Amino acid sequence: MSITITPLTDPDYRPFSRRIAWVASGPGDHPLGTAYLRLNSKPTQQHLAELEIAVHPAERRQGVGTGLLAAAVRGARENEATTVLADAAAGSPGDHFLAVRGFTVGLELVYTRLSLAEIDSAVLRDVLARPYTGYRLTSWVGPPPDELLESFTHARAAMNDAPTGDISYGPESWDVERTKYVADVVAQRGDHLETVAAVDPAGDVVAFTELVVPGDRTGDAQHYGTAVLSGHRGHGLARWVKAEQVRQTMVRHPDLAGLLTDTAATNHAMRQVNTDLGYQEIHRIHRHHLSLTST
Repeated sequence: MSITITPLTDPDYRPFSRRIAWVASGPGDHPLGTAYLRLNSKPTQQHLAELEIAVHPAERRQGVGTGLLAAAVRGARENEATTVLADAAAGSPGDHFLAVRGFTVGLELVYTRLSLAEIDSAVLRDVLARPYTGYRLTSWVGPPPDELLESFTHARAAMNDAPTGDISYGPESWDVERTKYVADVVAQRGDHLETVAAVDPAGDVVAFTELVVPGDRTGDAQHYGTAVLSGHRGHGLARWVKAEQVRQTMVRHPDLAGLLTDTAATNHAMRQVNTDLGYQEIHRIHRHHLSLTST
């Protein structure tokens, strides 16, 4: 079958990235598949390009995906990216497709879900009743309050030492404008960004967990991030803030079904926190990477 790969104009521009795209078509311009490549413009992550390829099941094994991949790799090179990332469900056809085309699994992500109908209330009460001497909890919806904006932004740096497997992401750089921007984006699409944080005696945020609740407050909510600054680890703060968020969610959003999160398979501490609170594994994703400096 004759396959044509056509570049597209993609309007999906964001402050820290842009996307280029291709469509594969067969005879009569019949669409067969697409590829999207997100180019990172963050100063510390310009080497990264994130790839998504989709081929209609009926059109697979005919070279469509291979043609789209070749176009995307050329696009990454032309834009001076040196690493292409692509996700696939562990053991899926996409997982195999990437593996035989030179990609390597650099990180395994474990996706888990907490069913709010099956919460163990005794476990939740126990976590929340423990003493956390010197710390207090606070929470907000949307951007942080002005008095916590800078320390919360600083606390985001705690995510930089989370396990990333064999993938070199580079450090995430945050400032207060980016912190406010994230909250604005969630609000603009009609969802709710809810944060629970632990504050130290100086009044600074030292641990936090974020949850994005769907606009209609039904279905599943998605955790965005949970982190504890290195000097405050070992006190159970991650478990504390997540337990409080679960408690608040059950009160504020009684029609929600569950909470979703993903964690690196090697992040044993956070996985244990999730397990202790009742999160159950639903699937795993392999994050593949392809080095363009050696291909």
